Amino acid sequence: MPQPASEHQLSIQGMTCAACVSRLERVLAAVPGVTSVTVNLATEEAHLITLPSVQVDSLLEAVAASGFSGSEKTSDTPIPDTPDRGWIPILIAALLALPLNLPMLAMLAGWQVALPGWLQFLLATPVQFWLGARFYRAGWHALRAGSGNMDLLVALGTSAAWGLSVWQLVLHSSTLYFEASATVITLVLFGKWLEARARRATASAIRALAALRPETVRVRRSSEEINLPIQQLMLGDVMLIRAGERIAADAVVLSGNSSTDESMLTGESMPVDKQPGSPITAGTLNQFGTLEARVTATGNQTVLARIIEQVEHAQTVKPPVQKLADRISAIFVPVVLLIAALTLTGWLLAGAGIQHALLNAVAVLVIACPCALGLATPTAIMAGTGVAARHGILIGDASVLETAHRTRCVAFDKTGTLTTGQSRLIQIESLGTIPETILLQIAFSLQQHSNHPLSVAVQAAAREQAIAALIADNQKIVPGQGVTARINHAIYWMGNQRMLNTLGMTPPALSTDDTTSWLVSEHNGTRSLLATFTFADTLRPEAKQAITRLHQMGIHTQILTGDHATIANRIAAEVGIDAVSANLDPGEKLQAISQLQQQYGTVAMVGDGINDAPALTAADVGLAMASGSDVAMHSAGITLMRPNLLLVPAALDISQRTWNTLRRNLFWAFVYNLVGLPLAAAGMLNPTLAGAAMAFSSVSVVTSALMLKRWKPNLLPETSA
Repeated sequence: MPQPASEHQLSIQGMTCAACVSRLERVLAAVPGVTSVTVNLATEEAHLITLPSVQVDSLLEAVAASGFSGSEKTSDTPIPDTPDRGWIPILIAALLALPLNLPMLAMLAGWQVALPGWLQFLLATPVQFWLGARFYRAGWHALRAGSGNMDLLVALGTSAAWGLSVWQLVLHSSTLYFEASATVITLVLFGKWLEARARRATASAIRALAALRPETVRVRRSSEEINLPIQQLMLGDVMLIRAGERIAADAVVLSGNSSTDESMLTGESMPVDKQPGSPITAGTLNQFGTLEARVTATGNQTVLARIIEQVEHAQTVKPPVQKLADRISAIFVPVVLLIAALTLTGWLLAGAGIQHALLNAVAVLVIACPCALGLATPTAIMAGTGVAARHGILIGDASVLETAHRTRCVAFDKTGTLTTGQSRLIQIESLGTIPETILLQIAFSLQQHSNHPLSVAVQAAAREQAIAALIADNQKIVPGQGVTARINHAIYWMGNQRMLNTLGMTPPALSTDDTTSWLVSEHNGTRSLLATFTFADTLRPEAKQAITRLHQMGIHTQILTGDHATIANRIAAEVGIDAVSANLDPGEKLQAISQLQQQYGTVAMVGDGINDAPALTAADVGLAMASGSDVAMHSAGITLMRPNLLLVPAALDISQRTWNTLRRNLFWAFVYNLVGLPLAAAGMLNPTLAGAAMAFSSVSVVTSALMLKRWKPNLLPETSA
């Protein structure tokens, strides 16, 4: 029997580039019992799937052996947002490097300024060996692990420039390169600081969600109110939630009336009314009244915890395109070292002096730092999934981003997806002379105390017309058939065809497949069929606009439903859906998805029920309505936290934008190196300019990713003038 898998999340400190990622993944994958490893540079995390026998300590030992430090990350581990102090070393480095660059700056202004060699040595040496010590440490760890990384390139390049300058100083030469080594280290430190700031910014969505969890909760135990740390909350506890307090756990309201702000979870700004029996969600804000609620889920089982886990998972797992970049980065550093050696040898053979040859080799080492390659994909994924989560779109699998932009067909379930799943009364057909208003009043009087979905629809229709109920005596519910009662000296029945069969009555043929109820009266022993009541599922008001937007994106739309073809075709005509497949069971929906994939290529499926789970899994992109079943949500790569179909084109839009950003970042990351390496080897870039270009490449890809944070979905139907 195969053993069940275990998952581990580790926080990693000390990674600097994509080569570090590749080295750590290789070492962790070699630990016995580890079946899958994903290391993310931007989040500084490792996600592992292992056999249950694997201990966290053995994983952390492997991390340490790789030259990094790590710790286990759990659901209770706080997401750090520490004050940024990284600018202090940069400021000191800049103050020391600036005087070294004054002669060059003065030369541009036509002045001749020269600093004494001993002063240059005193200014550059602290930058090289004190502020730049991190590069030596990390480079040494990489060498010990039999690998290379960005820090090794920086350490070798700047050490060569510094060492050459010291040698020249000993020979009393005026040609020194202390400014190159000090400036490169300063620029690299500045670039790393900007990267760290960007990583904190891209993690802001998760931090904002985690901050919704209160630290303490007020509960009633043994008739006593006490405050507890949230970790001590148990299932079945009764929470007391005052106005303005965050809700600590998922629960059901026992008493009280209020409204909650669920915007951080769903993106919906309107408050949601709560009364006894209403579910409430951890992290949401109780706005007005005091609520008593019984806890139904705590810790990792709450909706909020699952959302955080889903977003973190999406930001940790790599799409295939990033794995390709990582494989390239793994061989990149050795190749760069070889190119630097060839550059040095080539210039020496060409008759250039040792100084010129060494400086060109240093430039090669500096410009080739693969920071941008390591950051190009994860920063785009973090920014895209983070901003999507803030607007109620949970992208649970990063590989979806690589697929969703190719979507050419979206298939919709009908009930609970295109419709609300709530019935409404659409027609009353009198079979005699009684007016529809009177018929509705009789039906309302029969159904006024029932919570059956069709009864609720009758009640809603009566309230819309301000119809008052009549007094109904001897009211009785007939299970599976309907309801009966005496009203004004007559007996009335309202129910389905089984009820008519029980009463010995034969209904006329129906012209619709919609749900129908019959109203029957009995007066002085005579039974009469008074009317038919036709019910239909309520179409979501934004459905037509959502379909229109998908068509504008060039996407084919189709209904896959187990309902009657007549009903499905009517819905399709109302909202403008291109095609209909009806009377399908879950297996047939699966076959329909396969056929659509053969016809259109990439297919997305939108559903909400357990019966949709196979189709959601089989589709290239599964989008589940959060108002549906947990099974549907676990089967889909994307969960829509609001019951708004306009989130479907919005989800495809943010996926497209994220993918475009990801491709653009990778393109520029490769271009920087492909263009910069030959220029440096050819002697057209000095080490200072190479360092500036390297730092700019990292900052540019991160800045490009952060532009995604400005994205907002258009969830308002377009109005015609």
